[in-house]
Amino acid sequence: MSADSPQPKPPLAVDREILQLFASEQTRDSALRLLMQHYSKRLYWHIRKMVIDHDETDDLLQETFIKAWKGLANFRDEAALYTWLYRIATNNCLTHLKKKRERFFLPIHDITPELQEKLSAATPSEAAESIEFKLQQAILRLPDKQRMVFNMRYYDEMPYEEMSQVLGTSVGALKASYHHAAKKVEDFLKNR
Repeated sequence: MSADSPQPKPPLAVDREILQLFASEQTRDSALRLLMQHYSKRLYWHIRKMVIDHDETDDLLQETFIKAWKGLANFRDEAALYTWLYRIATNNCLTHLKKKRERFFLPIHDITPELQEKLSAATPSEAAESIEFKLQQAILRLPDKQRMVFNMRYYDEMPYEEMSQVLGTSVGALKASYHHAAKKVEDFLKNR
């Protein structure tokens, strides 16, 4: 990177900029653009790992930004903006998966085959034997909340303290949940 290229702003600086832009009626549109520009990609992949389907992910991402935008005036600067956004996205995912089960009258964990089918359809046949494909199959077998914890820790490398804020669960419970999820994933991979 050359000395002339702009350095990325630290996350908290971007959060402050978004909140400052939001505070003024004249710059609110800029705040929304910056919020979406800065967080869309991370939130997209967070949601996608839960619902697999691209179109559903896009819908849930849009819903997340709408809810965030409507609630931004009430945002308390006690947590990072991205932690708050992850919480909204997480709750949207869990609600979406629950509604999907209820709509199809599926028992709590029987949505897994549909998600696996979408994973298989989205993956080229030669990749079907890849480690990542097998890992995704293992992750899809986890209960929703364990899957969420596993994804946040394994893929996003989110510290337990931040996960605690996002999920509203104690750090100890999250560590136990991750441990159980990792063990289930490991057992699945060993037996494949």
